[in-house]
Amino acid sequence: HRDLHSFPTRRSSDLFHFVPRLSDVKNGLRELLFYAPMALVLGLSLGFLQMHWLMPSPAKFVLSWIWIFFAIAVLEESYFRGLLQNLLERRMGRSWALLTASVIFGLSHFNKGATRFNWRYVLLASLAGIFYGRAWRAERRLVASAITHASVDTIWSIWLR
Repeated sequence: HRDLHSFPTRRSSDLFHFVPRLSDVKNGLRELLFYAPMALVLGLSLGFLQMHWLMPSPAKFVLSWIWIFFAIAVLEESYFRGLLQNLLERRMGRSWALLTASVIFGLSHFNKGATRFNWRYVLLASLAGIFYGRAWRAERRLVASAITHASVDTIWSIWLR
């Protein structure tokens, strides 16, 4: 009970401070590089991902990334890492909190792009959640996990849908 009441003031600067640091970029891109090969192999072998060989203009890529960063990644990462994983760490420890928050993140995507339970999406989103959570956990910075998340979603939306 005490942890829940003290939560907003304890790490409010970590939760709502979105000025990127160089370490956020490094941590975010590092986790993207760890996740991407696994996701490509798994997603392509499951038939969930299909490659599209179009090359968008650099402006379209950058604008897509910025839109996804602010409209999707910051919001989802604030909840799943800043709130859920953060609170779970206090009760379960770092590893179980990471795994639990990642599975819940994956399950929250159960009906994306389908009218029924989309287990392929849940699997890939849960796996992605591990790497988003690792990016956040490195320095407890939401910008890092939002960078990983926005990068994954941008690459997926342009080349892999």
